Amino acid sequence: MRSCNPGRIGERLWYLGREESGIYLLEGDAYSLIISGGMSYLAPVVLDQLEAFGIDEKRIQKLLILHSHFDHVGLVPFFQRRYPALQVYASARAWQILQMPKGIETINTFSRLSASRRGVAEWLEGLDIEWRDDVVGQAVSEGATIDLGALTVEILETPGHSSCSISAYVPEIRLSFLQTGGGIPYGETILPSGNSNFTQYQQSLERLQPLKVDILCADHYGYVKGREAKNYLLRSSEAARNYRAMVEAIYRRTGSIDATVEELVRERLSQIPDFIIGAEIYTGVCRQTARHITGAMEEKA
Repeated sequence: MRSCNPGRIGERLWYLGREESGIYLLEGDAYSLIISGGMSYLAPVVLDQLEAFGIDEKRIQKLLILHSHFDHVGLVPFFQRRYPALQVYASARAWQILQMPKGIETINTFSRLSASRRGVAEWLEGLDIEWRDDVVGQAVSEGATIDLGALTVEILETPGHSSCSISAYVPEIRLSFLQTGGGIPYGETILPSGNSNFTQYQQSLERLQPLKVDILCADHYGYVKGREAKNYLLRSSEAARNYRAMVEAIYRRTGSIDATVEELVRERLSQIPDFIIGAEIYTGVCRQTARHITGAMEEKA
């Protein structure tokens, strides 16, 4: 079963935000943890939801960034300035990117573009939402844990969607947070997203398959529960193989990365015109993916 409706998912878990971009709140006995940072324009939406759902903000003392792309860290500065004692966790590579002037500029620029595209730019007015070099936190890596009291969040390094991607697993309630790197659950399909290194992306999916999962939390288009969650990673691996084969076929036919990218963008946005990112940003994503896949093809030749 899939859902992108904000509200309580389980006894200790909430989904906040909107269909196209969401974050999660996990409640331990001692602390509450926000997982992922979503789009910056979600700030007023999430504040309204925290109040409407009766969530105690004083318990929110931790935030976990799963990777550093702009659509997954937009709310982090807002939350850390709202909760000065908030502990923010991310991979060491993510912190490197998030402290680079170019990385910060990209996050802020793409966040504004996305808000404008959605027609919600006014939601950001008056909010101290932009990334600057004042956001600090702790690096976590494979095997690290975050203790919330009665719940333990285990960190897994899962590169491929980005060089800084990590995933999280909560064994007590068989809960996984795989961000975009687990495949995007759009409609009835799974959209592969091996942006940075498609080979590593596929390897990460294979590595995650042994996890026992009752609830799988994605950042875009909601979460998956029950029987579908149990075999979601297997289906994600299959979707990734099919997408890679499609990219290879287009490149063999066209002999051009530019033509391959143009066809990939046209195919995706014709099927999903309201996709989370527009053509300008998605073209860059496809180019990165195509370069890796076609480069691997050339190495084998």
